[in-house]
Amino acid sequence: MMMAAVDAAVSVRGVSKVYAGNVQALNNMTLDFPRGQLTSLLGPSGCGKTTLLKIIAGLLEPTSGEILVNGRPVAGPGRDRAFVFQDFALMPWASVIRNVAFGLELRGVPLSEREGVAEKYIKAVGLAGFERKFPHQLSGGMRQRVGLARALAVNADVLLMDEPFSAVDEQNRRKFQEDMLALVADEKKTFIFVTHSIEEAVYISDRIAVLLPRPSRVSEVIEPKIDRHVSPDAMRRDPGYLDTVERIWASLRSYVE
Repeated sequence: MMMAAVDAAVSVRGVSKVYAGNVQALNNMTLDFPRGQLTSLLGPSGCGKTTLLKIIAGLLEPTSGEILVNGRPVAGPGRDRAFVFQDFALMPWASVIRNVAFGLELRGVPLSEREGVAEKYIKAVGLAGFERKFPHQLSGGMRQRVGLARALAVNADVLLMDEPFSAVDEQNRRKFQEDMLALVADEKKTFIFVTHSIEEAVYISDRIAVLLPRPSRVSEVIEPKIDRHVSPDAMRRDPGYLDTVERIWASLRSYVE
């Protein structure tokens, strides 16, 4: 079902991106991301999902068009946005608590205050007791939790997540998906989530922007109709969940190589 955007935290307005060699990644894309919701960007490999995420983050400049965050044009990275990288991007020589507090350290927040905030989010992502461990002492799933806690700690309005669960096993991935639902509800922030997984997008998302192959544009925006007051297993058996997965797969099947 097509949904109208209301109270957009992030607005993409006619954004195109052309790389060297005249490779067009995005084509006149317009899309709103409602405040306080999780919106997934879903589409075939190479369709420009990560390009759009980096433009929203201010890490790439669009060739044309603009990005608005809370009504203000994006001219580069800002404190209103935080990025959770696919490859964790942790400092290997720093403890968990220092990695999580690093953004606050850069802002000059006093040690006791930033460690207090870091401890709160380390606990929130299920890593209490690991504050003094180092990245090499953690599993891949635990390192990804550190990256998420670091993004949450800086209290950005918008969290940008580039396939954050792709490097973990299926069991941990499902647990992370369940945790994401709780975080979205608790934090009241705007999450923009890139994924290749139809099932993941339908499970965690308030809205799903389905993108077409390069040069990418929005095919449709879907709002899954799922009862989220039941158990995780019941959610995955919900007819609304199953029907939405099949509908998206039917629309994307022809683009799979």
